[in-house]
Amino acid sequence: MEHLDNVTYLTHPLIQHKISILRNKETGTNEFRQLVEEIAMLEGFEALKDLPLENVEVETPIEKCVTPMISGRKLAIVPILRAGLGMVEGILALVPSAKVGHIGMYRDEVTFEPHEYYCKLPSPIEERTIVVCDPMLATGGSAADAITQIKKRGGKNIKFMCIIAAPEGVERLHKAHPDIQIYIGHLDRCLNDHAYICPGLGDAGDRIFGTK
Repeated sequence: MEHLDNVTYLTHPLIQHKISILRNKETGTNEFRQLVEEIAMLEGFEALKDLPLENVEVETPIEKCVTPMISGRKLAIVPILRAGLGMVEGILALVPSAKVGHIGMYRDEVTFEPHEYYCKLPSPIEERTIVVCDPMLATGGSAADAITQIKKRGGKNIKFMCIIAAPEGVERLHKAHPDIQIYIGHLDRCLNDHAYICPGLGDAGDRIFGTK
Protein backbone atom coordinates (compact mmCIF):
# COMPACT_ATOMS: atom_id res chain seq x y z
CA MET A 1 0.00 0.00 0.00
CA GLU A 2 1.14 3.54 -0.72
CA HIS A 3 2.28 5.70 2.19
CA LEU A 4 -0.51 7.97 3.43
CA ASP A 5 0.46 10.97 5.55
CA ASN A 6 -2.59 10.73 7.80
CA VAL A 7 -2.19 7.00 8.57
CA THR A 8 0.02 5.77 11.45
CA TYR A 9 0.83 2.07 11.88
CA LEU A 10 1.59 1.33 15.53
CA THR A 11 4.50 -1.10 15.44
CA HIS A 12 5.30 -1.24 19.17
CA PRO A 13 6.24 -4.82 20.15
CA LEU A 14 3.66 -4.92 22.97
CA ILE A 15 0.84 -4.01 20.57
CA GLN A 16 1.98 -6.60 18.02
CA HIS A 17 2.33 -9.31 20.69
CA LYS A 18 -1.15 -8.68 22.09
CA ILE A 19 -2.73 -8.63 18.61
CA SER A 20 -1.19 -12.06 17.95
CA ILE A 21 -2.91 -13.43 21.07
CA LEU A 22 -6.20 -11.83 19.93
CA ARG A 23 -5.98 -13.67 16.62
CA ASN A 24 -5.76 -17.10 18.27
CA LYS A 25 -9.17 -18.78 18.07
CA GLU A 26 -8.46 -20.44 21.44
CA THR A 27 -8.31 -17.05 23.24
CA GLY A 28 -11.45 -16.89 25.41
CA THR A 29 -13.89 -14.03 25.90
CA ASN A 30 -12.46 -12.71 29.17
CA GLU A 31 -8.87 -12.61 27.92
CA PHE A 32 -9.94 -11.24 24.54
CA ARG A 33 -11.85 -8.38 26.19
CA GLN A 34 -8.93 -7.54 28.45
CA LEU A 35 -6.47 -7.55 25.54
CA VAL A 36 -8.67 -5.22 23.49
CA GLU A 37 -8.65 -2.75 26.41
CA GLU A 38 -4.87 -3.02 26.79
CA ILE A 39 -4.24 -2.53 23.07
CA ALA A 40 -6.58 0.48 23.04
CA MET A 41 -4.62 2.02 25.91
CA LEU A 42 -1.28 1.45 24.17
CA GLU A 43 -2.63 2.87 20.91
CA GLY A 44 -4.19 5.80 22.76
CA PHE A 45 -0.82 6.70 24.25
CA GLU A 46 0.44 7.34 20.70
CA ALA A 47 -2.77 8.80 19.26
CA LEU A 48 -3.07 11.42 22.00
CA LYS A 49 0.52 12.65 21.90
CA ASP A 50 -0.56 15.97 20.33
CA LEU A 51 -3.17 16.94 22.94
CA PRO A 52 -2.77 20.68 23.63
CA LEU A 53 -1.17 21.74 26.91
CA GLU A 54 -1.39 24.89 28.98
CA ASN A 55 0.70 25.96 31.95
CA VAL A 56 -1.11 26.12 35.30
CA GLU A 57 0.07 26.99 38.79
CA VAL A 58 0.25 24.09 41.23
CA GLU A 59 1.42 24.06 44.84
CA THR A 60 3.64 21.06 45.58
CA PRO A 61 4.56 20.05 49.15
CA ILE A 62 7.73 22.11 48.59
CA GLU A 63 6.65 25.25 46.67
CA LYS A 64 4.40 26.72 43.99
CA CYS A 65 5.32 25.94 40.40
CA VAL A 66 4.00 26.39 36.87
CA THR A 67 3.43 23.03 35.20
CA PRO A 68 1.66 21.79 32.02
CA MET A 69 -1.82 20.23 31.96
CA ILE A 70 -4.12 19.30 29.09
CA SER A 71 -5.98 22.40 27.96
CA GLY A 72 -9.34 23.08 26.39
CA ARG A 73 -12.48 20.98 26.35
CA LYS A 74 -12.15 17.38 27.39
CA LEU A 75 -11.62 14.50 25.03
CA ALA A 76 -14.61 12.73 23.47
CA ILE A 77 -14.37 8.97 22.94
CA VAL A 78 -16.91 7.71 20.40
CA PRO A 79 -17.02 3.92 19.96
CA ILE A 80 -18.79 2.51 16.92
CA LEU A 81 -21.31 0.09 18.43
CA ARG A 82 -20.96 -2.53 19.45
CA ALA A 83 -17.38 -3.78 19.13
CA GLY A 84 -15.96 -0.29 19.66
CA LEU A 85 -17.22 -0.43 23.25
CA GLY A 86 -14.41 -2.87 24.01
CA MET A 87 -11.80 -0.12 23.45
CA VAL A 88 -13.37 2.61 25.61
CA GLU A 89 -12.04 1.57 29.04
CA GLY A 90 -8.49 1.40 27.70
CA ILE A 91 -8.62 5.02 26.54
CA LEU A 92 -10.43 6.13 29.71
CA ALA A 93 -7.56 4.64 31.72
CA LEU A 94 -5.35 7.30 30.11
CA VAL A 95 -7.86 10.18 30.25
CA PRO A 96 -10.45 9.47 32.99
CA SER A 97 -12.11 12.87 32.46
CA ALA A 98 -13.00 12.10 28.83
CA LYS A 99 -16.66 12.13 27.81
CA VAL A 100 -18.07 9.12 25.96
CA GLY A 101 -20.49 9.29 23.03
CA HIS A 102 -21.89 6.40 21.00
CA ILE A 103 -22.63 5.84 17.35
CA GLY A 104 -24.45 2.75 16.12
CA MET A 105 -23.95 1.37 12.61
CA TYR A 106 -25.24 -1.85 11.10
CA ARG A 107 -24.06 -3.42 7.87
CA ASP A 108 -26.43 -4.55 5.12
CA GLU A 109 -25.71 -8.26 4.72
CA VAL A 110 -26.18 -8.08 0.92
CA THR A 111 -24.51 -4.79 -0.06
CA PHE A 112 -22.18 -4.57 3.00
CA GLU A 113 -23.09 -0.85 3.15
CA PRO A 114 -23.42 0.81 6.59
CA HIS A 115 -26.57 2.37 8.06
CA GLU A 116 -26.68 4.54 11.18
CA TYR A 117 -29.27 3.67 13.84
CA TYR A 118 -28.03 5.66 16.86
CA CYS A 119 -25.87 8.73 17.51
CA LYS A 120 -25.38 10.52 20.84
CA LEU A 121 -22.38 12.82 21.24
CA PRO A 122 -21.09 14.85 24.21
CA SER A 123 -21.66 18.60 23.90
CA PRO A 124 -20.14 20.89 22.73
CA ILE A 125 -18.75 18.35 20.26
CA GLU A 126 -17.15 21.01 18.02
CA GLU A 127 -14.71 22.02 20.79
CA ARG A 128 -13.47 18.51 21.60
CA THR A 129 -10.77 16.21 20.31
CA ILE A 130 -12.79 13.18 19.19
CA VAL A 131 -11.41 9.63 19.13
CA VAL A 132 -13.63 7.28 17.11
CA CYS A 133 -12.80 3.64 17.85
CA ASP A 134 -13.64 0.29 16.33
CA PRO A 135 -11.39 -2.79 16.66
CA MET A 136 -11.68 -3.60 12.94
CA LEU A 137 -11.46 -1.46 9.81
CA ALA A 138 -12.76 -3.84 7.15
CA THR A 139 -14.55 -2.24 4.17
CA GLY A 140 -14.18 1.16 5.82
CA GLY A 141 -17.86 1.88 5.24
CA SER A 142 -18.97 2.04 8.87
CA ALA A 143 -15.99 4.15 9.95
CA ALA A 144 -16.34 6.59 7.04
CA ASP A 145 -20.08 6.96 7.56
CA ALA A 146 -19.75 7.33 11.36
CA ILE A 147 -17.23 10.14 10.89
CA THR A 148 -19.48 11.80 8.30
CA GLN A 149 -22.31 11.78 10.87
CA ILE A 150 -20.01 13.26 13.55
CA LYS A 151 -18.89 16.02 11.18
CA LYS A 152 -22.54 16.80 10.35
CA ARG A 153 -23.10 17.36 14.07
CA GLY A 154 -20.16 19.76 14.33
CA GLY A 155 -17.15 17.51 15.07
CA LYS A 156 -13.89 18.87 13.67
CA ASN A 157 -10.76 17.47 15.32
CA ILE A 158 -11.30 13.73 14.73
CA LYS A 159 -9.01 10.72 15.11
CA PHE A 160 -9.86 7.11 14.23
CA MET A 161 -8.33 4.18 16.08
CA CYS A 162 -8.56 0.49 15.18
CA ILE A 163 -6.67 -2.68 16.06
CA ILE A 164 -6.52 -4.37 12.66
CA ALA A 165 -7.33 -3.06 9.19
CA ALA A 166 -7.69 -4.28 5.61
CA PRO A 167 -6.03 -2.25 2.84
CA GLU A 168 -9.46 -1.70 1.25
CA GLY A 169 -10.77 -0.09 4.43
CA VAL A 170 -7.74 2.14 4.91
CA GLU A 171 -8.03 3.41 1.33
CA ARG A 172 -11.77 4.07 1.61
CA LEU A 173 -11.51 5.87 4.95
CA HIS A 174 -8.56 7.96 3.75
CA LYS A 175 -10.41 8.99 0.57
CA ALA A 176 -13.59 9.86 2.47
CA HIS A 177 -11.82 11.78 5.25
CA PRO A 178 -8.26 12.82 4.32
CA ASP A 179 -8.35 15.41 7.15
CA ILE A 180 -8.49 12.91 10.04
CA GLN A 181 -5.64 11.00 11.68
CA ILE A 182 -5.94 7.20 11.43
CA TYR A 183 -4.15 4.91 13.91
CA ILE A 184 -3.85 1.19 13.07
CA GLY A 185 -2.40 -1.65 15.14
CA HIS A 186 -1.77 -3.97 12.18
CA LEU A 187 -2.46 -3.91 8.44
CA ASP A 188 -3.79 -7.30 7.36
CA ARG A 189 -3.71 -8.85 3.88
CA CYS A 190 -7.18 -8.36 2.40
CA LEU A 191 -10.95 -8.81 2.69
CA ASN A 192 -12.59 -12.08 1.70
CA ASP A 193 -15.86 -12.46 -0.25
CA HIS A 194 -17.86 -11.91 2.96
CA ALA A 195 -15.98 -8.67 3.73
CA TYR A 196 -14.11 -10.26 6.64
CA ILE A 197 -10.50 -9.26 7.26
CA CYS A 198 -7.92 -11.99 6.46
CA PRO A 199 -6.18 -13.37 8.46
CA GLY A 200 -8.13 -11.20 10.92
CA LEU A 201 -9.42 -12.36 14.26
CA GLY A 202 -13.03 -13.32 13.55
CA ASP A 203 -15.97 -11.17 14.65
CA ALA A 204 -14.60 -8.76 17.27
CA GLY A 205 -18.06 -8.00 18.72
CA ASP A 206 -18.90 -11.67 19.21
CA ARG A 207 -15.50 -12.37 20.78
CA ILE A 208 -15.66 -9.35 23.13
CA PHE A 209 -19.22 -10.04 24.33
CA GLY A 210 -19.25 -13.84 24.08
CA THR A 211 -22.06 -14.00 21.53
CA LYS A 212 -22.38 -15.94 18.32
